[in-house]
Amino acid sequence: MERKDSSCLYRDVASSAASTDMAEGEDGEERAWEELFPDALGLIFRNLSLQEILTVIPRVCKSWGRAVSGPYCWQEIDIEEWSQRCKPEQLDQMLHMLIARSSGSVRRLSVSGLHTESMFSFIADHAGSLQRLELPRSEISDSIVEIIAPRLSNITFLDVSYCRKIGARAIEAFGKHCKSLVSLRRRMHPLEVADKVCQDDEAYAIARSMPKLHHLETAYLLLTTRGVLEILSQCRDLEYLDLRGCWEVKLDDKYLKEWHSGLKVLGPDIIDCYEQNCWDECSDYSDSSVYSWEFMEDGEDVYEGVSDNDSIWEAEQGLEGLEVRFYGGGFTDAVTGFDWPPSP
Repeated sequence: MERKDSSCLYRDVASSAASTDMAEGEDGEERAWEELFPDALGLIFRNLSLQEILTVIPRVCKSWGRAVSGPYCWQEIDIEEWSQRCKPEQLDQMLHMLIARSSGSVRRLSVSGLHTESMFSFIADHAGSLQRLELPRSEISDSIVEIIAPRLSNITFLDVSYCRKIGARAIEAFGKHCKSLVSLRRRMHPLEVADKVCQDDEAYAIARSMPKLHHLETAYLLLTTRGVLEILSQCRDLEYLDLRGCWEVKLDDKYLKEWHSGLKVLGPDIIDCYEQNCWDECSDYSDSSVYSWEFMEDGEDVYEGVSDNDSIWEAEQGLEGLEVRFYGGGFTDAVTGFDWPPSP
């Protein structure tokens, strides 16, 4: 089903809310739309894009505005695509806003290109419920991971792909403190490991500290057969192993069938353009994005209804002057000047 653009969505939901004041529940009793449970609204809004949740939904009615200002929409925060094209300061502002709104209930966080240790620490400070952490292309280091990892004890899925500044020390720190970790994604781009000789130290760190792994992706790491065999000997529950581009690894099919019959191995001998398009897109930021909003929380309980300026939602016009007022929620959003990428 093709996604409607934001202007159509706003007009549809606003018209529906304006024309229909009551909804019929399962028991046949009429119920006001504004009385829908916020957590139910949060589940519904997850089907929308980040742009729509932050700029369209708050304009529909007060209760919907309160829903997106509270934790109900932010138990899963996925801004990876947007973060690949935004400016560093905008990424920090967005993360501060969304994590604050989650009120410690965020279970999944996916963001690309985290560039400051302070933001990594901020994430860890609010990670009490965090189970899935995806930080590809982030500028985190071994030393900061060793400090922060103890606060990420509930993590079960970790993605540190394309993180060039970490190595075996960080991997072991994650494994030591994230006792429930069952999935690790540690993929690299071939150009990022061109200056390295061998990365078996990471394989040994995985074997020593992550015995409960079920899913492991190490595509294009410079591993050897010895390093991978060490992982297999210690991670007995492993069900999936991605070795694409690990050209020095030679695993005997007979050995795998006899000792690891339930293991699915991908690679290493697969010739492809591994994430080449994605890598190219992430390497070049342009300031020419056509979208720019200002977000604000002024503490007023105001519903403006259908805007007379719906034409500003048209793709060919800039949105620099739009101000979206969030209703209630108790958080102050001092986030301005976001440059949104064009909708696909």
